[in-house]
Amino acid sequence: MQSFEIDKTDLLRIKTALEGDDAELQLVLKEYHASEIAILFEKLDQEDKERIINILPTEVASDVIAEMDEEHRPGELLINLDPEKRSEIVEDLDYDDATDIISQLEEHEQQEILEDIDQEDASSIRALLSYDENTAGGLMNSELICVNINSDKKDALDEIIRQSEEMEEFYTIYVVDDTKTLQGVVSIKNVIKAHADARIRDIYKADPVYVKADLDQEEVAKLISQYNLTAIPVVDDNMMLLGRITVDDIIDVMEQESTEDMLKISGVSEDEELSGNWKEAVKSRLPWLVINLATAYLAASIIRHFDSTVSQLPRIAAYMTIIAGMGGNAATQALAVTVRRISLSDLTDNQAYNTVLKEFLVGLLNGAANGLVVFCIALFYDADPMLGLVLFLAMTGNLVIAGLTGATIPLVLKRVGIDPAVASSIIITTFTDCAGFLLPLWLATNLLLHHH
Repeated sequence: MQSFEIDKTDLLRIKTALEGDDAELQLVLKEYHASEIAILFEKLDQEDKERIINILPTEVASDVIAEMDEEHRPGELLINLDPEKRSEIVEDLDYDDATDIISQLEEHEQQEILEDIDQEDASSIRALLSYDENTAGGLMNSELICVNINSDKKDALDEIIRQSEEMEEFYTIYVVDDTKTLQGVVSIKNVIKAHADARIRDIYKADPVYVKADLDQEEVAKLISQYNLTAIPVVDDNMMLLGRITVDDIIDVMEQESTEDMLKISGVSEDEELSGNWKEAVKSRLPWLVINLATAYLAASIIRHFDSTVSQLPRIAAYMTIIAGMGGNAATQALAVTVRRISLSDLTDNQAYNTVLKEFLVGLLNGAANGLVVFCIALFYDADPMLGLVLFLAMTGNLVIAGLTGATIPLVLKRVGIDPAVASSIIITTFTDCAGFLLPLWLATNLLLHHH
């Protein structure tokens, strides 16, 4: 099976079916998976979406709404549905999905939905709404399966069967004591294999990996990938079991965080959603471009300072742009690697020092290699070994500066509490541009002109 891409034929089929009666529409919809319908929803208007949701069986409708992208406002779709259908859908959703969708709505709309649904569901969703959405508490689902550490095999199995009625799937069974304090985990396989008279305390695994409810979602993702877990329990400060976070929620988080970092490196703030409008795009990008403009003037003023050198040696101007451009590229490489390292783990002083040292060496070797190429070109085309030497030194110097700034600046920004992904590229471009012009001009002035 391939991943689903919207193409015109699918859209046309749905739109044609929407013009017909409900029975026909139902037949067409049956051929699509819930996540595919959610993708098709991006291209339909509100009325059509409502009609489709109303026709779909509750369990499919709830999957569609859960799969919808936040940007396409699943909450709005939910609030406009007939209250009875709406309540069925919310009760069918996993608590964490329901919370994510309801949290997008106004306070009074949230209350309206919660008052209509089953009391127990409502109180679970209210509890989850109180957590910040980017923390473990905001990601977790309070539906889980737990057994008492003192129960025997038969009681444990009865409990598992009873608690799993409501749940779609579960990977781990949590072991708690009489006060709901997390003691460990046990796999369903071990419960089934155990002797008839075995107790949970004989077969469970103590000291599970767990997270506190206020832990940042990025940290949760790191733990899940570090320990290869399918789910991780969430506890409060007294180790009381609150819920679990499953790996499918974490995949979404990783996607979100990497998109955020990629946008930031390009100087686009995270306020600008990928499908945002042009006003937001201008608002989030313009300040960085204005800062960039100021730094470009700085680089230009260096060229003005060496006007006489440029007029006496016009060839240097062509080479300068090459050296500045190469520096920019090399710095971006060093920056990308360093920001990635920082985002994967907080570097110790020693690791930070080694990162900078490595980039210095890489810059030196790459600079010398590229410098040799430029030296040969100057020798071959301009028949001027001194010009070749100037360019060799300038290229090596600028790539060393590129490596050093690319590694040092994000580390320094991280230390002072500024997000390294956002501000680094602007500062680094300034360094490599200024050095890219300053080095060849200064070296040419001192070595070539005085020499001649």
